[in-house]
Amino acid sequence: MTARPPYIGRFAPSPTGPLHIGSLVAAIASYLDAKVHHGQWLVRIEDVDGARNVEGADQHILQSLRRCGMLWDGEVTWQTQRYPLYQRALEQLGDLVYPCGCSRREIADSQVNQSLSPHHAPIYPGTCRHGLAPGKVGRALRVKVPQSPHCVLSFEDRWFGHYRQDLTAEVGDFIIVRADRYWAYQLAVVVDDGAQGITDIVRGVDLIDSTPRQLYLQQVLGLPRPSYLHVPVVLNENGDKMSKQTGAIAFDDGSDPQQLLRNAMLPAARFLGLDIQAETIDAFWRAAVPAWAQLLQTLPRQP
Repeated sequence: MTARPPYIGRFAPSPTGPLHIGSLVAAIASYLDAKVHHGQWLVRIEDVDGARNVEGADQHILQSLRRCGMLWDGEVTWQTQRYPLYQRALEQLGDLVYPCGCSRREIADSQVNQSLSPHHAPIYPGTCRHGLAPGKVGRALRVKVPQSPHCVLSFEDRWFGHYRQDLTAEVGDFIIVRADRYWAYQLAVVVDDGAQGITDIVRGVDLIDSTPRQLYLQQVLGLPRPSYLHVPVVLNENGDKMSKQTGAIAFDDGSDPQQLLRNAMLPAARFLGLDIQAETIDAFWRAAVPAWAQLLQTLPRQP
């Protein structure tokens, strides 16, 4: 039996604003999982989407992590420093990549998407797979997904259990370079995780349906498959995922450590199901590590 490689986890926030309580939940979960497994915890700033980056947000995020007592291993990395890696991966994909001239409206209005609910992500119908139509200009780059037989991928999520997706029928060929020429999340995250030797990914369940796309890219690029644990996400009063786009407020306003602990860290831990009583941040972590180890014994849980 092959020995399991040493645990390397990561927290990978986007610098689109300060961290909010939802992102703190993911940070705490990934940090605790690394500590319980005596592994490394890396921080990667996912700033590949330059149009949404907020100046200074990356430094605010790093300072908030420090104030919460979450100190990372090694050097922080930024995706904008890693473009040559993405370019090499694109070249490695070779003939699997093709230009697409479709707009979002055209995809949403295609016959394959007419029966979808308004909340379902549109499936790409393969319009440009065999070449651009006359008058069309390639706007984005897509990667081909096998058509026959269908590409069906599954994995065992450590929190939610078995997850299966027919990538061909439910997603279709997907974007790896966007129309605005930014590298797409799916490609960048797979290349980064492979380059950094990430063995375990702990993040919000809002990303679970994108995991099969990442599994597919790992396969075709010859990269190892990490273990996945997707934690529940914090919702706002409207039932939407708490995010900067839905008006989530930063949890760290520079107040004293007691307020930070009381107003952010303890509520985030309770959301994860950790029953922790602590008067200081150091005491919080002393209690949180064994509490997370105990919680892991109750997993997986069905959604």
